[in-house]
Amino acid sequence: MAIDLVRVPAAILDAVDRVVVGKDEIKRMLLVGLLSGGHVLIEGLPGTGKTTLARVFALAVGGTFRRIQFAPDTMPTDVTGFYVYRPSGEASFVQGPLFANVVLADELNRTSPRTQAALLEAMQEGRVTVDGVTHALPRPMMVIASQLPYGGPGTYPLIGGGMDRFLCRIWSGLPPADQERRVVTGIDRIEAADVEAVTEPQEILAVRRLAAETHVAASITDYSLALIEHVRHDSRVAQPLTPRASIGLHKASRALAFLSGRDYVLPDDVKYLFPCVVHHRLVLTEDAEASGVTPDTIIASALDEVPVPREPA
Repeated sequence: MAIDLVRVPAAILDAVDRVVVGKDEIKRMLLVGLLSGGHVLIEGLPGTGKTTLARVFALAVGGTFRRIQFAPDTMPTDVTGFYVYRPSGEASFVQGPLFANVVLADELNRTSPRTQAALLEAMQEGRVTVDGVTHALPRPMMVIASQLPYGGPGTYPLIGGGMDRFLCRIWSGLPPADQERRVVTGIDRIEAADVEAVTEPQEILAVRRLAAETHVAASITDYSLALIEHVRHDSRVAQPLTPRASIGLHKASRALAFLSGRDYVLPDDVKYLFPCVVHHRLVLTEDAEASGVTPDTIIASALDEVPVPREPA
């Protein structure tokens, strides 16, 4: 019997909810990333459930799943794969963990910029090049990365090109008291949970095509671009947002509307997603940072000052 593709995201969410307590906003953004073909960066303190949530989500999605635990000595070939050369002169390629439908890049900012750069081609083009030979990655391919708070001990800043390749960044904070109680009392079940896949790669690709059909009115597109332009022209921003931010906001808005059961995007979809899509891309001037300006300040200014269209037209 053919599966109802519209129900695939709800089935994934139900599977994740059976194991992971709370974290509803992160779950929603993981689905947005999955349906828009984007990658998601989860930032937060150790022990706040980042890895567990990403693992459970990946298992529910199905296909192949690989985890990379990044460390200062992780090498690029530990990520992409490498060639084994035999005395006869023959060479065989050993695939790295990037060859999966969902890749968990755990504590990405614990590794060096050189190793971080090994992800760039994979995240943008769905392929890796090793020793001059290009290898296609499975489709779909999604990276869910976790990182420790910026500037923490034993961390490296994520490289600019890498940050720009993440569709969105979301914060994983401490749980409310009632949710923490549920985690503590149910920890044996949570740790032992064997999550079964509720979909498979070809279905995910089909749902992506459905989400891409979501209507975006001209007024909504103009609103999204006006928000991006406002940030670009803010004197407190050192580097302008690239078109990847505009494209990401457009695709994410369609995915969020689809998840909400609509075939059209609302201004509220754009407003909700704008902080997640823009925050990790912002580089502030030294003067702005010295005066206490944060990315949240820039984002709030744009949302306050750019007129919101009344309705799609």
